[in-house]
Amino acid sequence: MEHLLPKSTLALRERAREVARKFVLPNAWKYDRLQEYPWEIKQALADAGLMKVWIPKEYGGEGGGVLDLCVVVEELSRCCGGTGVLFAVNALGSFPILIAGTDEQKQKHLPPIATGEKLIAFGLSEKNAGSDAGGIQCRAEPDGEGGYVINGEKKWNTNGPAADLNTIFAVTDPASKSRRLSAFLLEKEMEGYKVGYIEDKMGIRCVPVGELEFNNCRVGTEHLLGGKPGLGFKHAMMTLDRARPGVAAQAMGLAQGALDFALVYATQRQQFGKPISSFQMVQKMLADMATKVEAARALIYSAAKAVDAGATNLTKYAAMCKFYATDVAMEVTTNAVQVFGGYGYMRDYPVEKYMRDAKITQIYEGTNQIQRLVVARNLIKEAAELSDLAEYIPIPEHLR
Repeated sequence: MEHLLPKSTLALRERAREVARKFVLPNAWKYDRLQEYPWEIKQALADAGLMKVWIPKEYGGEGGGVLDLCVVVEELSRCCGGTGVLFAVNALGSFPILIAGTDEQKQKHLPPIATGEKLIAFGLSEKNAGSDAGGIQCRAEPDGEGGYVINGEKKWNTNGPAADLNTIFAVTDPASKSRRLSAFLLEKEMEGYKVGYIEDKMGIRCVPVGELEFNNCRVGTEHLLGGKPGLGFKHAMMTLDRARPGVAAQAMGLAQGALDFALVYATQRQQFGKPISSFQMVQKMLADMATKVEAARALIYSAAKAVDAGATNLTKYAAMCKFYATDVAMEVTTNAVQVFGGYGYMRDYPVEKYMRDAKITQIYEGTNQIQRLVVARNLIKEAAELSDLAEYIPIPEHLR
């Protein structure tokens, strides 16, 4: 896919690949077993300047776009899906600031995110509001002094327990449908901000996922994203349109990493006196795996370029690459386990982790079932532009 990437992005990919091979791959299984945040890996990413890739230059970043972000996520996830999440979730949390933050909010928060000094997460989901973001119950009520008092909790907050800052979505106007939510930038040192239960997960185990609890957490208007209430749902959807290619890149990196191991193993594993890579059934599996990974990569790069170009209909393409790449990841990592046979099922071997890490990509940032609905609804809207084709479709009179 080199022909699809500019030289600057190719150079960035090599930098990310070097860090991933040197720091991530040797430690991936250790942190998976410990289920601990890999602070040393985060520091290595920061030292290499990778934590600032998507941050604009005026705030201490490299000024890269979503394509650059995806390339780094891909290389990190190729070695460890959890590390890919560790990196990508900082973009997810900071995208709302980039999209809608005031100048003061950008100046305060983006520079320390760019250096890796501070971590940020994204708090949208709740126990009864996963795919249904409109069902959020966390409340932010005026305190009578120009600020807000926040009460409620967030569920499945990826990296939230480790983050210094969280973009939290709460109800400010319960009577409104379109302007019900607002976003707030909350810091973990605030009174009334508490990290609750931390989940014991199947995969991406080095990144903590937990509950956040807010009990009379008082904030001033400087913490209201953009300084205006009622725009939270819009900001959340705009953020997810820009972040979903990153989830797709995480999935595709996992698929590529599992394929890498399957290829090496297939050429080494001997059965019936020859390597299993000589067997046609294994060859078919490897060919299908590689083809689907390349197809996913092309779709992701296309969607990422659309984001960077300022395309208007991002929602459909972000949803397409998200559900396709993550389904491919689940299929490819499962088949990698199959190539390894009985060994693939054992934790002493690398591919079972790829399979476990891949599963969540089909679920978070919008389940794949919801993503298919998003694509279908956009296609149905676009059908109106094809109405001139109707004259070529003979419809029996009794069906009109």
